[in-house]
Amino acid sequence: MKDKIRDILSRLGKLPVAVDSLADDSDLYTAGLSSFASVQLMLGLEDGFDIEFPDNLLNRRSFASIDAIAATVEQIIATRKVA
Repeated sequence: MKDKIRDILSRLGKLPVAVDSLADDSDLYTAGLSSFASVQLMLGLEDGFDIEFPDNLLNRRSFASIDAIAATVEQIIATRKVA
């Protein structure tokens, strides 16, 4: 999952640093992720994982790091399986 997130982040995150140079827990906003790029990232994640981010997960915390994104995507997938 994290490899797929890194791929989407590298294509849509518009980071000034190589995604491969970031640790899974690196702060993406400190690395240069903008608000606009986070929206593009969210759309790419929705397409890539066939999910939809609910309003309560549309926050800075959900996109703070690769770890945070993975946890958020896993939460959405788990919630969908229960529903």
